[in-house]
Amino acid sequence: MKNIIKQITTIGLALFAGFVVVSCSFEEVIDPNGPSVDGVASNASKGQLNELVVGIESTSRNGLAIETTASGTMSRELYLFDADPRNTGDLLGKNGIGLDNNSFYSTTQWAGNYRCIKNANILIEAVQNTDAVTEPEANGYLGFAKTMLAYEMVQIVKSYGAARLDISDLDNLGPIEDADTALQFAANLLSEANSHLNNSGGSFVFDLSSGFSGFNTPETFNQFSQGVAGMVQVYLGNGGSAITMLNNSHLNLDGDLNNGPKHIFGLGSGDQSNGLFKVDGLNGDQIIVHNSFIDDADANDSRVTSKTNLRPDPQSQDDLNGLFETDLYETNTSPIDILRNEELILLWAEANILAGSTGPAEDALNVVRNAAGVGDYAGNSDAASLTAEMLKQRRYSLWCENHRMYDLRRYDLSNTLPIDRPGDQIFNKLPIPLSENI
Repeated sequence: MKNIIKQITTIGLALFAGFVVVSCSFEEVIDPNGPSVDGVASNASKGQLNELVVGIESTSRNGLAIETTASGTMSRELYLFDADPRNTGDLLGKNGIGLDNNSFYSTTQWAGNYRCIKNANILIEAVQNTDAVTEPEANGYLGFAKTMLAYEMVQIVKSYGAARLDISDLDNLGPIEDADTALQFAANLLSEANSHLNNSGGSFVFDLSSGFSGFNTPETFNQFSQGVAGMVQVYLGNGGSAITMLNNSHLNLDGDLNNGPKHIFGLGSGDQSNGLFKVDGLNGDQIIVHNSFIDDADANDSRVTSKTNLRPDPQSQDDLNGLFETDLYETNTSPIDILRNEELILLWAEANILAGSTGPAEDALNVVRNAAGVGDYAGNSDAASLTAEMLKQRRYSLWCENHRMYDLRRYDLSNTLPIDRPGDQIFNKLPIPLSENI
């Protein structure tokens, strides 16, 4: 049975110039020009393990742009006006058409996520089958790998509503599991990662890129890991558990909203650029802001003016139109946030709503509102009202970051989205690729 996951049979190190400074020499590798799984699964050297760390961080970016624009289109955050009619046809259900489980928007992200997951699984196996590292050093590798693996699983759940958890045997893959099962799987991994990181000594024996500046020791990386754990608990509806984990993360109600690890990009050989960057005023390949994002905003919301530009000329395509375009990223090498403090504050608000603590939830929402220049929340303080307010703040703080489709789906609000053209439909998850033989 041939499918996307089974095609991921090599490490996929994806090394590139300038991404991170690590050892680039392999010891006792079967094929140094194309290292195989067998070459590192047992008796791996520390250098080989470090290269796998680079591969995991690199491949965590794979499919990110398509994941974001596809979910953003489906959730009416944006349109992608380019040469591919599927971006304004399929994803909006034009004239009753259904989503295609063999198109780029359903296959690219799945393959990208599972490339990273496979690399993480290989690192976990390799660390457990080598004498090249001490137990604290091994714990550092395992804490990193399990955190990244869990994060990728969450991204799959957000886009597909299900995930394949067991890919250890490429000839006998495990079943596709539902969202709650996959999220619990991620939660268990993050609990293990927490234990590993707490027992890994004062430093990693591997380097992370500059995207993890400030999160590159076991203690500080664990703050990120606990942030992911808190996010998973929110998605599972466990407010109390989420609060505990968020308290151990890099959450800071008084801190820089942008603090957190980031995906970084470059233009060197083997690297990749930020696929969500678009040139100002460009026609033919542009992210157009959905008109409702502008129309529904509070007056003077700085997130609108900082994330979007009024186009020099309105653009239309396929009977769709928009006056504004993305201004989210300055250049094609601008970083993309993985989990920044602003998102943690919004997760903190949601966790407190789930736990029945409406006062702290409102306080957290006011942090985000005031940073955006719209002042304190003045609505009702019941859970339903605060939930609606929390979702609105997520909509504006996390625009074009692959959140809104999942937010609406998990609160059963997808049917509140506008229909852009007569005959369009609302989709709130991508189909699992045909090649997975579901």
